Amino acid sequence: MESIVSFLDTLKQSFKDVTKSMGAELKKFRSKDLLQAIVAGSTMIAYADGEVSASEKQKLMGYVRNSEQLSVFDMDKVIEAFNQNLSRFDFDPIIAVGEALQKITPFKDKPEAHLIVRVCLAIAHADGNFDETERQALEQICAALNLDIKTFV
Repeated sequence: MESIVSFLDTLKQSFKDVTKSMGAELKKFRSKDLLQAIVAGSTMIAYADGEVSASEKQKLMGYVRNSEQLSVFDMDKVIEAFNQNLSRFDFDPIIAVGEALQKITPFKDKPEAHLIVRVCLAIAHADGNFDETERQALEQICAALNLDIKTFV
């Protein structure tokens, strides 16, 4: 009788472990596009003044690390995505802006749109200077998301 109970307990724990793992994978799948949009927008803002500071990078990494939705991602993948976006901006900023906005636009009129703008605004303030070029980039992001920049600044 004890062996049956033990077996059932083991089976129950295994089911819990699989359910937890599947939940994390589903969360990761649902959040991947949001992560890409946040990283693209953050790169766009960070690059707007022509100089990406360490504080801007650290602000993005801190947000991802502390976000319930995005903390499921490996930080190396986040850094890789940021660096890929940054290399696109180094190569051709005009095309890179279009690519960034393409990743952001699917969140137009969705609750996540506000989150994207707030993270981008935090990146803009990370170096202690929210200049006109960063404001213009934020205006483009807000326009792509159908949001009024005045709500945020």
